[in-house]
Amino acid sequence: MKLTKDTFIAFKSPIGIIRIFEGNGKVAAIDIAAPGAKVTGNSSALLKTAQKELEAYFEGKLTKFTFPMDISCGTEFQRSVWKEIQKINFGQVKTYAEIAKAIGKPLAARAVGGAVGSNPIPLAIGCHRVLGASGKITGYSGGKGLPTKRVLLALEGIASKE
Repeated sequence: MKLTKDTFIAFKSPIGIIRIFEGNGKVAAIDIAAPGAKVTGNSSALLKTAQKELEAYFEGKLTKFTFPMDISCGTEFQRSVWKEIQKINFGQVKTYAEIAKAIGKPLAARAVGGAVGSNPIPLAIGCHRVLGASGKITGYSGGKGLPTKRVLLALEGIASKE
């Protein structure tokens, strides 16, 4: 995948600055930027569309993303997990074990957790919708970690356990 760190758009969101990166004519990465991260790059029509969809999501006006995504950077296992996560609708959740079972690897819940944590397109591939057993909130690698995940779950009206 051809991904240049200069082809991106950045905007403020309720969880911090979001940067959306383009590669091969698709959204290839979304990053909840750390303070001091570069916030200006070369934009495109695709990136502007993705930004508008993400802003609508944060406003509670959009529940499904339509912009094209490139997940070719992952392993076959990771891609299978990310594709399964994409099936989780707004306001719904699945556990790591449920995803493992759905991809035909019922004993791979821990490996699913690793794949979830390496999701290159968080928010659009809603890894925040994946919870531990019994609905327990677990890790989140984006933004400020668990506080960011809690904000996203609340935005979608999802209850979780600590």
